[in-house]
Amino acid sequence: MALPTPFEHLPLRLATGAYILNAGITKSSADSETASGLHQMATGTYPFLGKLTPERFVKLLSTAEIALGSALVAPVVPSRLAGAGLASFATGLLGMYLKTPGMRNPGSLRPSQQGTALSKDVWLLGAGLTLMALGRRRRRD
Repeated sequence: MALPTPFEHLPLRLATGAYILNAGITKSSADSETASGLHQMATGTYPFLGKLTPERFVKLLSTAEIALGSALVAPVVPSRLAGAGLASFATGLLGMYLKTPGMRNPGSLRPSQQGTALSKDVWLLGAGLTLMALGRRRRRD
C-alpha cells in the first residue's frame, strides 16, 4: 500500500513541519514572561483570546504547533489536509501582521523593522496553498 504523500511533496512538508514543530516544542516550556508577551500580542489582534490566561494560551498554541508540525512531517497525512492546516495557521499569523500597529510601514504592506518577523510567515501560506493544490492535482490523476 502506497503512502498518501508522494515523494516530491516531502521536501516542502519536512521543511515547514520541522520549523513549526520546533516552535511548538520551544513554546511548551515558555516562562511566564514569554507567555504573557505572546498572549498580549495575540489578544491585540484576536480579542476573544483574552478569555484565556497567558499560560493556557501558550499551552494551546504549543499543542497546536506540535500537532501541525507532526502532521506535516508524517507522510501518512494527505498533503491536501496538511496543507489546509498550514494555510489556516499561516492566515492567523498574517492576520496579526496586518492588524497589529507598527508591523507595517505607513500606507504600505511592506513590513517595518518590527514587522519583519511576522511578515515572513507569508511563505507558510504559500507552502500550505501549494500542498493543497498538489494534493488536489494528485486526486484527479
